[in-house]
Order: sequence, then C-alpha cells, then structure tokens
Amino acid sequence: MNNDQKAIAKIGQYLAEAKRAIAFTGAGISTESGIADFRSPGGVWSKYQPVYFRDFLSSEDARRRYWKMKKEGYDEFKAAKPNNGHRVLARLEAAGMIVAVITQNIDGLHQDAGSRRVLELHGTSRYCLCLDCDARFSPDEIQRRMESGVEIPLCDHCGGLLKSATVSFGQSLPADVLTEAFDLSMNADMVLALGSSLVVEPAASIPLQAKNNGARLVIINRTETPLDGLADVVIHNSIGETLSRVSNHLGLELELQSSVSSEQSAPGDAPPR
Repeated sequence: MNNDQKAIAKIGQYLAEAKRAIAFTGAGISTESGIADFRSPGGVWSKYQPVYFRDFLSSEDARRRYWKMKKEGYDEFKAAKPNNGHRVLARLEAAGMIVAVITQNIDGLHQDAGSRRVLELHGTSRYCLCLDCDARFSPDEIQRRMESGVEIPLCDHCGGLLKSATVSFGQSLPADVLTEAFDLSMNADMVLALGSSLVVEPAASIPLQAKNNGARLVIINRTETPLDGLADVVIHNSIGETLSRVSNHLGLELELQSSVSSEQSAPGDAPPR
C-alpha cells in the first residue's frame, strides 16, 4: 500500500470511528462544478473591485457595479451542478458519518446534492432580499429585469434596495449560523476541511478550533494551507476524486459522475460577496 492509499484508508478509518464529524468547505469544492474561485484568473476579482456593504448602501454607482457583477455571474451559477465531492458529503451525512456541512460557499450545491444540515456562513445566492421589508425575490426574476435594461433592481413591495442574500465585505456574518458552526466545531471529533485556503476569518478558525479541542483534522485542498502542519492527513488533490476514493474504501453505494472540471485549480475560499 503506497502513501496515497494509506491516506485514503486513514480518512476512511477516521470517518468510521467518528461520532460527531463535520465538513468545512470552501470554493475549491465548487470549482470542480465550474464555478470560478474569486482569486483565480477570470474570477470576479480579476474584473471587478469588491463592493463593500457600506458603499452598496450609500452609493448608487456602487449598487450599479454590484448588480453588473451579479448579472455577469448569473449563467455560471445557474449552470453549476453538484460534483462528486458534494455527493459524497451528502452520502456521508445520510450514513451518519458526518453531522453537518459548514460552508463558505453561496451556491447551494450541497443542498442540491442532498445534504440536509448545511450552515452557509456567507449566505446564499439562491434568493435576493429587500433590505427594508425582507421580501424575497428569485434571482431568475431579477436577472430578467436586468436583461431588460434595469441596472439597479428595487423591491416591488416597498421600493427598497434589493441585494443578493449573500454576505458582502463589511457586512456581518449571520450570528446564529456562526454560533451554531462554532458550537459544532467545539464538539466535533473530526473535521474534513475541503477546498479552503483556511485564511478568511472568522470562518477559518472553525477547523482550527475543532483541532485544538481534540478533533482529528483532514485537509484536502489543491494547494498548501496554514493548517497543513497541524493536520492528521493532508492531500493536495481533487476533492471529488479523493472523496470518491474514500467512499469506495468505505463501501458506500453512490452514483458518481465525472467532475465538470476536475483539473481546475482550487486554491482558495469563497469570500463574502
């Protein structure tokens, strides 16, 4: 058995022994579904400066830039489907091997794959929200408005500002979700850190807190992270491919498909937007 096979076997052993394992996911799990990392060439940061929440609230020009960015990224998010990494996590939850997925991603692909307990630290792109009356709108509807020429969509009910239900820079993370995530990490006996650079705070502290509290830490990411030296297992490879092998090792029945872009690099997190 080579070192790679030993690592897969060890992850399988940890999952089989764990009682309160959690998964922590970043952008790297979704790049394999065709969603570009913000930091990657062609990602949003290579084309636009991020719009801070305070600027969104105070500046019409900032709101125009924000919605232009959302309009451009709509097709990519709309077309994305869960990959093998998402599917394996859903199957692990169904088998009682993990208790929750804590994600920095906003794409909803964990839920599409069948995961039931998903904590979205940075919100979701699956609906838009009126900041004044809390009315919800479908992104499809908002996209149709923008394609018809609307630059800054407003609420039909009160005329208030609409915004994707994602957390922008300078906007507070949802306190209840963050509290639940840290509570899970305090009680976890294993954490799978997948596709995260583990540098964006406060989210990056979740796997570290679990490790410091005695949990086993497994990191699967294309590139090195600051926590690699603390981890029990580190694999720098495709998440979908690696988790598929773990699933096979555990004998879990799972219908797996080829990842959309398993050769894409997955270096970073899905930061607030």
